[in-house]
Amino acid sequence: MSKSITFSSVLAPYINGIIQEKRSLGYDYRTEELILLRFDNYCLIHGLNTINVSKTFLGKWCEQTDTEGVSNHNKRVTVVRQLMLFMASMGATVYLPRCISRKDIILPHIFTVQERSAFFKAADSYRPLRQIPAYIRLSCEYRVLFRMIYCCGLRNTEACGIPADCIGLETGAITIYNSKGNKDQTVFMSDDLTELCKKYFSYLCCALGSHPTWFFPGRDPAKPLVNTSVDRVFNKFWLMTPDAGHCNNKPTVHDLRFSFVTDRINEWALRGIDLNRMMPYLSRYLGHKGLQEIYYYYHNSKQLHDIIRMNDKTSGNVIPEVPDYE
Repeated sequence: MSKSITFSSVLAPYINGIIQEKRSLGYDYRTEELILLRFDNYCLIHGLNTINVSKTFLGKWCEQTDTEGVSNHNKRVTVVRQLMLFMASMGATVYLPRCISRKDIILPHIFTVQERSAFFKAADSYRPLRQIPAYIRLSCEYRVLFRMIYCCGLRNTEACGIPADCIGLETGAITIYNSKGNKDQTVFMSDDLTELCKKYFSYLCCALGSHPTWFFPGRDPAKPLVNTSVDRVFNKFWLMTPDAGHCNNKPTVHDLRFSFVTDRINEWALRGIDLNRMMPYLSRYLGHKGLQEIYYYYHNSKQLHDIIRMNDKTSGNVIPEVPDYE
């Protein structure tokens, strides 16, 4: 528990207990601790004087406020539900709030070849309105950054925070520390991307007059690019493409990663490579725990349907056409 936070309600021992348990398991639990502080105040305000918590008592807590989004509401109720489960394991009689349905999952935008080409053309043609050295440098960085995200299937935060020393310009290896799930991983660039990175890094060293700490430094060279800034620039480049005006599924930076996955699997399928053998390698390359995430997004992409249609030899015989009635 944080030294600056003190719980005062009758449930304080249980709140301290669940925080201690979660952190002993390796969870940060700082956000949850603040939610539990709010719940502790809720207990004090509503005069809870017993460790037995009823459905009626939790009623107001489980209501969504006018200024609260679905995600935050779900988080707030879920944290208290975990506390109730913890208390129940200790013998308390409690009501378990119902889990709230999450928002519908937004399917990724898988770039077509034309869309991808138009996006990178927009990135290459972009010139900042203010000809300030830092802005000119950043415009060059974005051209390489977005290509690295797509070609290597990186997450936005992974690409933005890569130290310069973690890019092997001779080997083509990128070492990523503390990625999602606190995992370290190594990915490899293609030869043409490696060559592009060599030229870019030579330019970067000349532009800054020194060897930079970060491969993609921000406006302040001592700090890396911020992923939220990259999101804004991505949107700017996308709006410069001819496809932006009639797209009903606006892409994000992360969709470049999804497009990498789809394009890689499609290439293997067209070459007749056994996907069941290759999927575990792709999953490990992407830093996934298993294959479920890859299959989920791939199965929802239009490109998969095109590949199936090209290679399907049997479905037409499963339910044969009905002959004309004689």
